Amino acid sequence: MANQYNSLAHTKWLCKYHIVFTPKYRRKVIYNQYRRDLQDIIRLLCSYKGVRIIEGHMMPDHVHLLLSIPPKISVSSFMGYLKGKSALMMFDKHANLKYKFGNRHFWSEGYYVTTVGISEATIRKYIREQEKHDIAVDKLSVREYEDPFKGSK
Repeated sequence: MANQYNSLAHTKWLCKYHIVFTPKYRRKVIYNQYRRDLQDIIRLLCSYKGVRIIEGHMMPDHVHLLLSIPPKISVSSFMGYLKGKSALMMFDKHANLKYKFGNRHFWSEGYYVTTVGISEATIRKYIREQEKHDIAVDKLSVREYEDPFKGSK
């Protein structure tokens, strides 16, 4: 499961990100009556974009997510979408939040993100072995290029 690759039309990918973001002024609102609604909203928005939630945890004043985001979506554009749409959906569902947060700003600016995946040593080894593999394949095909219009002599 750890190295289960996903695929698009011409791409095999394994893109995992650990993301942390907080409510405005780090208010402790997530554990109250809003926790279940936030979980449902985040699940729904991730499913719309094809993002898989591997692990997630809501603390009283911040959210931890381990996400698998397809390479066709940048992390920054996805986070803008997730935070923006979830704030709008929360304000639509809970009108009283408009007075606490004002101007429809539920989340604070910014977020923390780090990649999760194969270690650097593993990638270095893969690159070295890939070069050896390419050299071995090239040795198997020793036939030189022949111009199809001139023919071989």
